Amino acid sequence: MKVLFTDHDMLDISLERTLFREAGIELLEAQCRSEDDVIRMAQGCSALLVQYAQVGERVFAACPQIGLASRIGAGYDTIDAIAAARHGVWVANSPDYGVGEVSLHALAMLLGLIRRVGRYDRDIHQGQWHYTTAAPIPRAQNLTVGVLGLGRIGKRFAHYAQPIFKRVIAHDPYLIDGDFPQYVERVGLEALFEQADAISIHCLLNDGTRSLVGESLLSRMKPGSYLVNTARGAIIDIEGLLRVLATDRLAGVGLDVLPVEPVPADHPLLADPRVTLSPHAAFYSVESEIELRRKAAMNIVSWMKNGRPDYAVVIGNRPPPR
Repeated sequence: MKVLFTDHDMLDISLERTLFREAGIELLEAQCRSEDDVIRMAQGCSALLVQYAQVGERVFAACPQIGLASRIGAGYDTIDAIAAARHGVWVANSPDYGVGEVSLHALAMLLGLIRRVGRYDRDIHQGQWHYTTAAPIPRAQNLTVGVLGLGRIGKRFAHYAQPIFKRVIAHDPYLIDGDFPQYVERVGLEALFEQADAISIHCLLNDGTRSLVGESLLSRMKPGSYLVNTARGAIIDIEGLLRVLATDRLAGVGLDVLPVEPVPADHPLLADPRVTLSPHAAFYSVESEIELRRKAAMNIVSWMKNGRPDYAVVIGNRPPPR
């Protein structure tokens, strides 16, 4: 039994090696940058452990022995789930490993923007010392915070935000009213951007949300509002965001994720003092990284042993090797 680790940015993969070795599974490590790389390296492998590599129709068609693709992460947009289902390939993820970390990171970014923490720090390093150097600061208790996507992380963010802000509103077309917490008011998509003083994005990336947050929606936001994204970079149309930033409508933007990572050295976002960036780190704590990686690997171990991964998002019919 052999597994291809398609790609990773970990400094040490002894955790995965140990789990697979104890299960009698051989791990092949690679750094695939294309589907051609995956196809070439996956020969003889029965499952894929995927971090960032794109895995889709061509891979599943060329590698009929692949029965499972397990993603290191809650999102699985790098794996073509429709193509996987068509070929009978299981797809699995790590759905609940970092709920607290991501929601807390989003709130930390938002509060840092509202309280101008980064701006004060820069001013002090430049020799300025006065509470007014960071421009007017609103009282958080008077603000409405909006949540785009009310899944596990969105709900946790709303829970954290509710005692801090005056009002919490949210948009999620996939939830029934009964799944909204009592302290969260349901609104439409356009109303979310029109009514919120600050918005935190927590939806999945799919065909319906790709580039959803662009110039049209952002232009509906109140002057002096804030935007935070810890979900998926491609949910925001960056060119549209830059055009809205040029109008001075937004007072602050916090981005943990971008459509292209790492951010290019000459990107205009780096030159805007209103923008705070972090390196796709919202998921991270020592404990959450271990949980994330263990669950992704154990999907494969369970499938090899029982014919089903622990956290299936696509039900397949390709069996494990015997």
